[in-house]
Amino acid sequence: MALFSDSMDHDFSSSNKKINSNRKNLFNKSEVVNKNKLVNKINHLIYGIKPLSACILLALSGIQAAYSKPSIEFNTDALDVSERSNIDLDKFARAGYIMPGNYIMGVRVNKNEFPEMYAIDFIAPPDDPQGSEACLSPELVKLIALKPEWAEKLGWQNEGKCLDLNTLPGISARGDLATYTLYLIIPKIYLEYDLPDWDPPAHWDDGVPGLLFDYNLNAQTSKPVHGSRNQQISAIGTAGMNAGAWRFRADWQARYHRFKTDDDKSERSGGRDREWDWNRYYLYRALPRLEAKLTLGEDYLNSSIFDSFRYTGVSLVTDENMLPPNLRGYAPEVTGVARTNAKVTVSQQGRVLYETQVASGPFSIQDLSDAVAGTLDVRIEEQDGGIQTFQVNTATIPYLTRPGRVQYKFAGGQSTNDKHRREGPAFGLGEFSWGINNGWSLYGGLLAAGDYNALSLGIGRDLMMFGALSFDVTESRARLPGENQTLTGGSYRLSYSKRFDQYNSQVTFAGYRFSERDFMNMGQYIGRRYRNASSDGGGKELYTIMFNKQFIDIGLSAHLNYSHQTYWNRPTNDRYNISLSKYLDIGRYKNISVNLSAYRNNFDNKKDDGMYLNFSIPWGESGTFSYNGMANRQGNSHRVGYFDRIDDRNNYRISAGTSIAGRALADGYYSHYGDTTLLTASASYQAGGNTAAALGLQGGVTVTAKGAALHRINMPGATRLMVDTEGVSHVPIRAFGSAVHTNYFGKAVLVDVNNYFRNTANIDLDNLPDDVEALRSVQQATLTEGAIGYRKFQVMSGIKAMTFIRLPDGSFPPFGASVVNAAQREIGIVSDDGHAYLSGMNQGEKLKVHWDGRAQCEITVPDEITAESSTAILLPCQFLKGEDK
Repeated sequence: MALFSDSMDHDFSSSNKKINSNRKNLFNKSEVVNKNKLVNKINHLIYGIKPLSACILLALSGIQAAYSKPSIEFNTDALDVSERSNIDLDKFARAGYIMPGNYIMGVRVNKNEFPEMYAIDFIAPPDDPQGSEACLSPELVKLIALKPEWAEKLGWQNEGKCLDLNTLPGISARGDLATYTLYLIIPKIYLEYDLPDWDPPAHWDDGVPGLLFDYNLNAQTSKPVHGSRNQQISAIGTAGMNAGAWRFRADWQARYHRFKTDDDKSERSGGRDREWDWNRYYLYRALPRLEAKLTLGEDYLNSSIFDSFRYTGVSLVTDENMLPPNLRGYAPEVTGVARTNAKVTVSQQGRVLYETQVASGPFSIQDLSDAVAGTLDVRIEEQDGGIQTFQVNTATIPYLTRPGRVQYKFAGGQSTNDKHRREGPAFGLGEFSWGINNGWSLYGGLLAAGDYNALSLGIGRDLMMFGALSFDVTESRARLPGENQTLTGGSYRLSYSKRFDQYNSQVTFAGYRFSERDFMNMGQYIGRRYRNASSDGGGKELYTIMFNKQFIDIGLSAHLNYSHQTYWNRPTNDRYNISLSKYLDIGRYKNISVNLSAYRNNFDNKKDDGMYLNFSIPWGESGTFSYNGMANRQGNSHRVGYFDRIDDRNNYRISAGTSIAGRALADGYYSHYGDTTLLTASASYQAGGNTAAALGLQGGVTVTAKGAALHRINMPGATRLMVDTEGVSHVPIRAFGSAVHTNYFGKAVLVDVNNYFRNTANIDLDNLPDDVEALRSVQQATLTEGAIGYRKFQVMSGIKAMTFIRLPDGSFPPFGASVVNAAQREIGIVSDDGHAYLSGMNQGEKLKVHWDGRAQCEITVPDEITAESSTAILLPCQFLKGEDK
């Protein structure tokens, strides 16, 4: 391979002088409109150019470009005869001109970018055979979501294949080959939807077919000074398959427990048990036209009126997630205090909904699904062997519906137990909420199941400045043949919500419910009639309140959670949790945090009272020193610790102190947000007590025809977005959270995406590898629930270098010729005397050089090429068959 450097500099110098001397005579201008448009275009086309090309660009800066129909006429008489035949200026003749043909492009309407790439035809307008304009097909126009009254006025041309832009004043279309994007400017008055980060149903994407397997695994081992050594592994997750708009899911949970005493080292001295359960099998899909979700299989009744129970059947439910974000509901929150590093498990009717490892101190679980309703069981397993249990009643905000809108829920089937066995009568359920006007909503429902029936009716009222209020009455009738009686009772519920802006306070939810002794919900009826469950323990009164207050003047925040449940024949359950937090400055120490929490759990006559104090001081760029103190009925504990966030993926915490029993202790906690998994690890030591360690892994694998990737997870089985960088590995891409890197095959899966929300995925350009270039660094997707979205980024990987292209006869391609790779992507433009700065070259790759509207010759990239070459690299270009000159 021949290389040259000294002669190249000489050529540059002489050519620069020649072009500069003739620049004033080079062009004839036809119409003066905007000189910067063409200059910027050419600046992009001859990117990365060396001295000669820079000089040519300087010459071209004298051009005053014209738009669309008028063209720029190049006077090549000022050039030498040899140069005239080696320059191809056709592509520079018009500002923004795109040769007629079919192009794969992104589409951007105003500031919103469509999620897919589309085939866009550019055609010559009827009144300008030498020009070109984008053809907007009926299918593409439909995606724009024009208001019906404007869509009816649209005119079409080219036998109905292309939109006549003149029929709606103010609309314009402009193609840009530099970004492979079609830019549409459409006045907002024509658009049906104009909301940030939310798209109309026409833009929703069901994703691609695929398989998924998500897991959340927690392993623990503990060794006390006396007693049994325990090893436990528990896991929950979801397996699934997507086909079109349908999603099949199977939730699973597994547990392995092994224990062994120190008195006898043989295996017989201990024991082990294991279990694997498929919790439920179900199939669902979105019905956008109905703004509803259809579910078949095993499910839990999700009702704002009736209590939840497990069943097998079918349901059709209005899905609030399909509404704009400001009209959607909320998800329940679980809070508590862990005395040590602990595992927290949230379950409902024996099904594990959520499981995670937490560090010692207060915790808050806020990422439960908004489909969760009813009573949740919370279990905290401490590393010192202690166990806390309590229940959380999920709150329902006052039932209000937008004026004129009807929300509904229908379900039918048969109740089942946790072993997939059907029991009880078939049932049917209907529920509705109707927005009567701006202030009133009417709601109710009917549950009919043979010998059990329940009817509910309620009303919601928007009290404007006084908040929102709802009240409903539910009557049940249950026939119990085995007891030879029929029980009839009522349940009465009052709910209230209000934000007091003038007082910086908010009652997130306050509720009261009273149930008569003979009132029964469906779950109680099934248990009493078919499972011989005790008739005692029916709920009587339930008080729930969630309140927060900001004291702006002193920088103090207060939060209160309170739940009080009484029963007809069982002890009362209470749960209080109040916390105060404040930030303050002391001398040179800023943003010091003080948090005080107090709680009381009274569950089945077991009382657990405690207080927790945290005092933390920022240290350095990302570290924090802290003091934690805890007091409860068993005693006090004190510890000091240090927390540090190494980067956006890694953090750790270490602490030491005394336990509630007065013994010395030390523990550590570490978490890592990897590309393929979320890893947490913790260990603790207590003098004279337990030595324990725990490991948590959350991750998944998604497989599609486009490729496969391991990845982190948020909710098992939830929506995800597979991104493709065309085989280029280690490209950092982020959505809302930390960036993930594409795997060896150029695939990655983003899980921090939302349903029915315009999600944006970006290539992190600041951290791209040196040999990688992103031509399209942003993609958007609005995905339906459970979808496996797929988006491809235009990425090139390879060597970037200045080259010198020679033809077999010793000449070189004309100025302006394009160098195109196998993906038909332009990677450079030939400047003077065959010089071209090319990017994305790979050893052995075939490149074609285009001029006069077609490929003329082919380059084979040498195996010896390197990015470190300090001189231009000679690339012989062989004429294609039939193109010999």
